[in-house]
Amino acid sequence: MAVVGAGAVGSYFGGMLARSGVPVTLIARPAHVEAINRDGLFIDSLNFQERICVAASTNLSAARGAAFVLFCVKTTDTETTARQLAPHLAPGVAVFSLQNGVDNIARMRAAAGFESFPTVVYVAAALSAPGHMKHSGGGRLILRPGPQAEQLSQLFARAGVPCQLSENIEGELWKKLVLNCAGNAVTAIGRASYGAIARHAPTREVLLATAREVSAVARAAGVPLPDEDFAAQALKFCENVGDATSSTAHDIQRGKRTEIDSLNGYVARLGAELGVPTPVNHTLWALVKLMEDAARPFS
Repeated sequence: MAVVGAGAVGSYFGGMLARSGVPVTLIARPAHVEAINRDGLFIDSLNFQERICVAASTNLSAARGAAFVLFCVKTTDTETTARQLAPHLAPGVAVFSLQNGVDNIARMRAAAGFESFPTVVYVAAALSAPGHMKHSGGGRLILRPGPQAEQLSQLFARAGVPCQLSENIEGELWKKLVLNCAGNAVTAIGRASYGAIARHAPTREVLLATAREVSAVARAAGVPLPDEDFAAQALKFCENVGDATSSTAHDIQRGKRTEIDSLNGYVARLGAELGVPTPVNHTLWALVKLMEDAARPFS
């Protein structure tokens, strides 16, 4: 197992597999790799606090020979990393995209010519320091059924990570996109937790309006969304995760480029193509981009 882009999400899922005995190599940034190779990966979870012995490397060549690759890079790095990774992929390897957004599979195919599998991720995790992963909620995956997905699901089940198989993986990806678009930008702009924006009446209305726009764009695009109230689900999600904040908020705080172009920005662009108004998503995208510009240079 190789985890490409082992930040918070990759370190959590890769670390859980390594804890269960699966041979895992985390491929990450130098400071994180140095700390892991020196002291192991410390997982501060809701259920345990433990230091995990796991291999780590800064080089994508470490993925050579892996039967499974978890592709966890930021959406801003999808094409570049896919092109660099492709020469190191073994024949028959199964690449699973554990990323935000809904178009990463097509982007990897176009950039590097290999097929990968979409995966919907629900976890609240952050790197509190190099080699130190904080897990504050969730930790489940949704996969499209297939032999390799079933094998991966079994590995995760033994590691204590729940996996669901769904025939409607496109609908599940968009369902997650609704949650990301509704909460990520607002937590970043407002410098507040998910729970705080859900409790505050004005931002709660922004959250609900954002979710309704994303749902409208999805339906106009012909996405087979489940027959659910996604605005209500987005509100419930923010209430449930409470004091956690989004990856977008963490990126802004650290002066890093965010994934906003693949979230609210993607919805605004697709809405314009389809003739579906998305004023709230466009505004959130524009404000986060302004905050990005103020934080240059990016690291």
